[in-house]
Amino acid sequence: MDVPQKIKKLTKERDWSEYRLVKESKLPASTIANIFHRNTVPSIATLEAICETFGITLSQFFSDGSMVSLSAEQEALLRQWSYLSSDQRHLLTELMKTMH
Repeated sequence: MDVPQKIKKLTKERDWSEYRLVKESKLPASTIANIFHRNTVPSIATLEAICETFGITLSQFFSDGSMVSLSAEQEALLRQWSYLSSDQRHLLTELMKTMH
């Protein structure tokens, strides 16, 4: 698997810029620039931070498909979730807690 390409793909799917990935992940801009422009493979700690920013696990990052069976509606919901910023995820989670 081409790890830098996968990171670029996930960033593009969310319509994020490198700058937004830096801001959301709180990683140094030089780290993200090295991944995007030098195809540097990130450390596990950096990759974990990127995955957390995208709202996915490391196993999901390395998976070629879904690890559990989801309906099309569930997949769409999770895809939208992964596009949200951490603040947006927090707000949505708090909203959902009120919907019992």
